[in-house]
Formats: sequence, structure tokens, C-alpha cells
Amino acid sequence: MRSANPWNRVEEIVAEVNQSGTAGVSLIGPDGATWQHLGDRIFNPASTLKIPVMVEIYRKIDAGELHLDDPWTLTDAVRVAGSGVLNQMRSGATITLYDLLYLMISISDNLATDALIDMAGVEAINRTTADLGMKNSRLAGTLRDAFAGAPELGRATPNDYAGAIRAILDGKAASEESCKAMTALLETQQNRRRIARYLPAPVPLSEAIRWGSKTGTTRGVCNEAGFIIGSNGRLILAVYTEHYADTHVAEQVIGEIARAAMADTGVAGPLYTS
Repeated sequence: MRSANPWNRVEEIVAEVNQSGTAGVSLIGPDGATWQHLGDRIFNPASTLKIPVMVEIYRKIDAGELHLDDPWTLTDAVRVAGSGVLNQMRSGATITLYDLLYLMISISDNLATDALIDMAGVEAINRTTADLGMKNSRLAGTLRDAFAGAPELGRATPNDYAGAIRAILDGKAASEESCKAMTALLETQQNRRRIARYLPAPVPLSEAIRWGSKTGTTRGVCNEAGFIIGSNGRLILAVYTEHYADTHVAEQVIGEIARAAMADTGVAGPLYTS
């Protein structure tokens, strides 16, 4: 869909990178204008599925069913493969619900994610996904199920996840207080090699620029859904990729798309030296 914004760099970069792999892109510019390529195509969500998990947990907090300081204790029965630090901790360690949320979003801890899915329930998460307008996205089960050989982790489209980020930023995904808390959690993202790849240095960034996201990575898949807020407004990005040579290449693809979108919208810069 062609917007009022001049997405010239984005169009060029997306056409170029789709020659060596598949990149689905959904962008929402500062004025709300959108641009997409394969925006409704189904992709493997990988760990971006942790965004609706977070939303459903905060809705339960809003309802008084859960509290951020609720304790959770690690046991051998809940261990799951993949990313994170909880698998390296000894059984009996006790942390809080907030700690689980932080670990899930900041470093994509899989054990923390499954603990939160168990608390929320897959059906409830999918109801929330639908309520957010994510018509083509769903969670199939826990990460334990996926590692045990379940045929599908879930489904995602770039348009759905861009819309979910917008709902969080606009305070519509849950209560206003919870949406602010979720935005802050997204800003704890530690992987700067994707949408934040070309943000102006040095680190930490100028107070004029904020960004947050959730990454997703698995074999042949590299994704990110998030936002960048600069002096000229807000940019929402959801980029889902498949079939690139490796994760390093796919991360650069996401970075190049984000840089082009920032340049086209003027959200952050200067980002090009020539």
C-alpha cells in the first residue's frame, strides 16, 4: 500500500534484499501512514510470539488475577531448550513475575516464556491476539511442545505484529499503566543488531531517541517487531525474514530496512554519509 510518505529508500532496499531471501515488512510512519511488503504473508513468529504473551499477562494483572511481585520457583519439570539464563540456574531458585517478563522480553528466555504461557493459557493468549486485531497470527502451544516436535510453533504476519506494537504504544492493548510498562519492557531489548543497527552512536543514545522491540530467531528465520521514537515522531516496524544465508545476513537485512525507513520518515538521522 502506497502512503503519503515518500518510502523511496524502503522500496529500493526491500526489492534488493528480497533477491537473496524473503523479507516481509510492515511499517507505520509518524503520521500513521503505512507501507508493507508481504504484510499479510504467514511467517514463523519465532520469539516475537512473546509479545502477545506479555499482553495477556498484563491484562491478567489489570484484572487482579496476577501481580508483578508474585513469586515463581524453578523446578526441573519446567526446563526447556533454547535461549535464556534460567536453564543454567539451580532448581529451587525463586524469582518474581516481573523477573519472568523481563527475561522473556529482554533476552528472550524460553523457560520464562513457558512459565508465562502456563500462567496465561494458550487459549487466552489467542483470544487476546484476536482482540488486538491480529487476524492471521496465533500461538500453537508452549515452547516445550515445539522442542518436543510439535509441527507448528505459531503463525505471524508483519501487519499483525506492527498493529500489536501500535496498540501497546497507543495504550490500547491493556490499561494505560500496563501499556507504559510493556513499552518500558520492550525498551530493555539487548540485541542492537537489527532495527537499532544504524541508530546514531554513541551508546547510550541521545535522550531524543528511544527504541524497543522483540526479536525472534530460529533455524532459517530472523524477525523483529518494535518501534523507534525520535524528535520527528514515531516509527513502528515489523520485519520477518526467511531463507537468508545465515542470521548475520538476516540481521543486516533488518537493519538496512530500518535505516531506510528512518531516513524516509525523518524519525532519526543522519543515517547516511553520502
